[in-house]
Amino acid sequence: MAQQQGPRTSPRVVIIGAGFGGLGTARALRQQGITDITVLERADDVGGVWRDNTYPGAACDVPSPLYSWSWAQNPRWSRRYGTQPEILEYLRSAAREEGLLDLVRVGQEVTAASYDEATATWRVETAAGETYEAEVVVSAVGQLSNPALPKVPGHFDGPAFHSAQWDHGVDLDGKRVAVVGTGASAVQFVPGIVDRVGSMTVFQRSAPYVLPKPDQEYQAHHHRLFERFPAALRAERRAVFWLTERFNGALAGDSPITKPLMAAIGATWKGHLRARVKDPALRRKLVPDYPLGCKRVLFSNQWYPALARDHVEVVPEEVTGLEANGVRTADGRLHEADVLIWGTGFAATEFLAPMKVTGRGGLDLHQHWADGARAHLGIAVPDFPNLFCIYGPNTNLGGSSIINMMEGQAGWIAQVVRRLADRGLRTAEPTREAADAYDREMQSRLATSAWAGCNSWYVDGPRITTNWPGLVAEYQARTATVDWDELVLA
Repeated sequence: MAQQQGPRTSPRVVIIGAGFGGLGTARALRQQGITDITVLERADDVGGVWRDNTYPGAACDVPSPLYSWSWAQNPRWSRRYGTQPEILEYLRSAAREEGLLDLVRVGQEVTAASYDEATATWRVETAAGETYEAEVVVSAVGQLSNPALPKVPGHFDGPAFHSAQWDHGVDLDGKRVAVVGTGASAVQFVPGIVDRVGSMTVFQRSAPYVLPKPDQEYQAHHHRLFERFPAALRAERRAVFWLTERFNGALAGDSPITKPLMAAIGATWKGHLRARVKDPALRRKLVPDYPLGCKRVLFSNQWYPALARDHVEVVPEEVTGLEANGVRTADGRLHEADVLIWGTGFAATEFLAPMKVTGRGGLDLHQHWADGARAHLGIAVPDFPNLFCIYGPNTNLGGSSIINMMEGQAGWIAQVVRRLADRGLRTAEPTREAADAYDREMQSRLATSAWAGCNSWYVDGPRITTNWPGLVAEYQARTATVDWDELVLA
């Protein structure tokens, strides 16, 4: 049924997703005086990836003082790199204090959003049969929300699940466990379960670069310092930001320190591997076959020691089939297992999927993006008026905190919606010229980055659709003030 609305003094806004991006956007809109906001969340609680990913060892690989909202600094993190339960509690607590949870309607999985030109409104439909009408729609579903499961023929009879849908009811104690994938999630959950299982087989398509994680517990004296002197916490945040920006610059490929910094990181990785893995044969398996930076660089102090355990085998062979009692690889070998865990990441390049999004003239967004997603500033698309994205195309990072990027996007969107309200306008969208010029710039810059020519989840066909090719500071500057010449307001 359609949601009934009273008299409006500002545009109605529907935000899809109640993670860091969606809740942060709701706050930015409120800061601009926009109050008619509804946040639709498909799950039964807020939190996004930090609600869904509950696998053993789940944690952030960005230090907590930086991986947090700028407007809600937390002086009481228990450690430098926050764990999943603590990050989720931080998100809920900060959102609660801002009154944002009252805007959220849970159990509302959006299936479609269609634009009505006659009324200049969006019709948003959910799997629960609800329909919402709004002048503005913000998709904050992120790039890492839909698990990717490879199409492997056959059937495995035992328990099987993706790391992002961890089945805590499955007893792993003493079991033969097969793990497919060696990405960011596996690097955390493999050490988290290695002491429980009877044996483990890790199937590795390509080895990751894994660096030491400079983690530490924050003691009582740290908490007292951060609480009494907030400037100390801000200083740590700035220091971490500065360091991650140097890495972002190196990945972009246009920094004068690119070569020496990447060489230093490579040497650190090599020393880490040699110190943690004594077996030369295993070490050879764990050497990546691609340049540093091509794929996501990972951080762990436990990954290499876990793989070096006597009851763990690393199999650098492609998984070609599933059988009732195990996994078969390209060399014809059957690896018997009791439990199968997919550590195969997310469908990052399938932006806004599986929602059906229809813009002006019945234009289907996914057909429009058939050769790769693109959006002006990663936020807006011509012919889709008043539709905005948080964590959209070309806004992901190889380093640093994505929250900083999302705050820039949220502030830009809030300025646009405020302009619509102030001037009694109906729609805003980027000019085709501005959007095309921006896309050409992105692809040109990405062509000389560390990700160019790589086979990774950053790439969709010939295009790199996920990543931002510069510093976070540059993106923040470009979104801080709207360039109204780049938009069509009507």
